[in-house]
Amino acid sequence: MVDYRRITVSPIAGALGAEIGGVDIGAGLDDATIAEIRRALLEHLVIFFRGQKLDDASHKAFTRRFGEIFVHPNFNTGAGDPEIVRVVRAPGDQRIVGEEWHADTTMMPEPPMGAILYALEVPPYGGDTLFANQYLAYESLSDGMKSMLAGLRAVHSDIRVAGPRAGLNARRSIKVREDSDWRPTECLHPVVRTHPETGRKCLFVNHSYSCRFENMTDRESKPLLDFLMDHGHRPEFTCRFRWQAGSIAFWDNRCTKHLAIHDAGPFHRRMQRTQIAGDVVV
Repeated sequence: MVDYRRITVSPIAGALGAEIGGVDIGAGLDDATIAEIRRALLEHLVIFFRGQKLDDASHKAFTRRFGEIFVHPNFNTGAGDPEIVRVVRAPGDQRIVGEEWHADTTMMPEPPMGAILYALEVPPYGGDTLFANQYLAYESLSDGMKSMLAGLRAVHSDIRVAGPRAGLNARRSIKVREDSDWRPTECLHPVVRTHPETGRKCLFVNHSYSCRFENMTDRESKPLLDFLMDHGHRPEFTCRFRWQAGSIAFWDNRCTKHLAIHDAGPFHRRMQRTQIAGDVVV
């Protein structure tokens, strides 16, 4: 366990996740406090803050303390600030953003290192978010499976989450690009990646973006790929966060997956998210 002097860190589950106290993000933080927050993120993989008050400027300023802001290519529809994604769920929505286990935007050559999600309006119940530790997912595999996965790469594509074929805009409030000029983005990434800061290995496949293995068909890839993706969110690898207005979740996108639960019924849910630029997956 890390010794913290400027923040309090309270784990919420055995696998990952901790609530951070003693900070007012909107007021600005000194370098030493930011360094402790980064250490807490690396130790707990996803960290949460309660009772925060952010506007767009302070949200982006906090994000930039950890890296450059990543502009999402599919949510960037030309409306509003491209550096902030407005995540809206309305009563009657048939689909919501993030309702499958995923890491964010992994079809990019350099997927985001993390994301900072801020709650503006939340339902009285429902709309929780689950997170899963992909270090544990890898470490719990057999030696034979680890050996087989070494050197294996997967194709990641955004064909399921954007574009005309996905057809999501008619079924939910938040919109993505579906215009005729849209083209899929695809990239190859190792199935097992090494975290650039901790040096630990973790699984790096997910339901939203991972399509098949390199030089294999979808059908050939499906049995093993399905196993790995489902294995990655076994209950003992997860934590669950219940939102309140003013809450923040900050997750390490390199070693976690997450899922938004679509159970908010007749209630609105309104949030905003920034992403932090990452690096090449190795």
